[in-house]
Amino acid sequence: MDTGSISSANNNRSPTQWLLPSIADLIFIAFLGVLAFTNLSVRLLGDAGIGWHIRTGQLILATHSIPHVDPFSSSMAGHPWFAWEWLYDVVVGWLDQAAGLNAVVVFTAIVIAATFSWIFLLLIRRKTNLIVALLLLLFAASASMIHFFARPHVVTWLFAVLWLCILDRLEQSQGTSNSGAWRNRRLLFLLPLSMLIWVNVHGGFLVGFALLAIYWLSAIWQSFRARGNHFEAVLEKLRAGKRARDLAGIAFLSAVATLVNPYGWKLHIHIYRYLSNRFLMDHIDEFQSPNFHGVAQKCFALLLILTLLALAADKIDDSKNHAELLLILFAAYSGLYAARNIPVSSLLLIWVIGPKLSRALNFVSESFTRTVAGTSKVSAESFLQRMRAIDSGLRGHVWVIAAIAISAWIAFHGGKAGTSTLMNAHFDSTRFPVASVDYVERHNIRGPIFAPDFWGGYLIYRLYPQTKVVIDDRHDLYGEPFLKSYLKTIHVEPGWQDFIDQYPANILLIPKSSALANILLETPRWQPIYSDEVAVVFTSKTSATGNERRQKLQIPSY
Repeated sequence: MDTGSISSANNNRSPTQWLLPSIADLIFIAFLGVLAFTNLSVRLLGDAGIGWHIRTGQLILATHSIPHVDPFSSSMAGHPWFAWEWLYDVVVGWLDQAAGLNAVVVFTAIVIAATFSWIFLLLIRRKTNLIVALLLLLFAASASMIHFFARPHVVTWLFAVLWLCILDRLEQSQGTSNSGAWRNRRLLFLLPLSMLIWVNVHGGFLVGFALLAIYWLSAIWQSFRARGNHFEAVLEKLRAGKRARDLAGIAFLSAVATLVNPYGWKLHIHIYRYLSNRFLMDHIDEFQSPNFHGVAQKCFALLLILTLLALAADKIDDSKNHAELLLILFAAYSGLYAARNIPVSSLLLIWVIGPKLSRALNFVSESFTRTVAGTSKVSAESFLQRMRAIDSGLRGHVWVIAAIAISAWIAFHGGKAGTSTLMNAHFDSTRFPVASVDYVERHNIRGPIFAPDFWGGYLIYRLYPQTKVVIDDRHDLYGEPFLKSYLKTIHVEPGWQDFIDQYPANILLIPKSSALANILLETPRWQPIYSDEVAVVFTSKTSATGNERRQKLQIPSY
């Protein structure tokens, strides 16, 4: 009887319910619009690494093969290289080839928008107060802003939400009907299937196994915790044991799925050596612990404080849900360990604390209402519950589909709608040596080019294949000894010239305000041929021809 009435209600949805956007839809559209059609589109291109990702994808498309040796640098030419994010590279390579950087930015904006609108939807389904959900989403997005870049790590955010959603549904299915539990168990098979994509997109696929381990440990603990011979205890023990076995089987299938990559098990060895190298972890910025003087880091700190408050204030007995406590520990540790983990940590934290904070606020609101206005007064929570019910009935997502279609159309038409330019995604000329590279291209200066690693990806995007770089930000390729020598040069430490001698370059492209640029100006071997507010271009005096010498006499300055 009840089933029939529900089905009838669903079949009789009014056109308005299909056409009106839900709050999650509006959040998606807002993220997409802000990231793709404002100055934040330039912010998404603030990491030069997207340059070599694009060129790698285009190389794969041109050769129909995945590279196993380095094609971009003069210093590591022919050395083994793991293009472990090759599938993402193919996507952005094709997008850039078809519609330029505008398309790359739209793709990134869609992924980020989908991640945050989805986590909001999950918060609402977990009975989070509407206002609380919006505020937590704002804090999480603000904390994640430091990593809003067009890089493959944003896809890991989306996969983390997918895995969290599926694993929690299995956790919550205990006590439900057999048919409901069976449907949730079948969803588990999406995890190894999605891992086939995840492992070829980003090394963050390890997050999936961390989530699996958390829910498996929770099931094991519940199995041991269920004591006594009464029916409920035995039933709980059986359910928890079955859930643990299911998760173990899915973990095995997911592990097998990770072997479906161009490098097989060697990729796992490579990732282990990379992440276990203390020198690299201590010197790569994104692996450093967060500096809480920044706004984004302060937002993450606020989420940690809210987590403590939520745990202290929550009056509901959650003693059975150990997964949430393990998720909090994992999110807090990983976010404090490395700044690059803050986005995923923030998503996990708000997912856990949303319902807890809502229950605490509801308790306070009801107490205040009884004290001040009596029991007859309708509480704000009742109003928000009705709003949430109405919002959950809007399932058309027509506006989301339209927003994606319109954004893609604009991107593939040069960022224009008619005569109006709505998109102009580009590398920031105040952050990257745009004018310097223009000068190098105009004067057809060839040969290896040395620049800081954080500019290498941009140089690959602009100059490959005519010119190769000495170094870029593929730190796992270059390794510890190479990077130690490189850092001596960048920091102008004793022996700073050894790196340049060992890995010769025809061009040095150095940040103008750096110590290295100042000492090169005093070094007879090198002569500046171009200078602006961002960078100075040097060439070797001994390699200069007559025409090049004449160019060096007058240094354009902007």
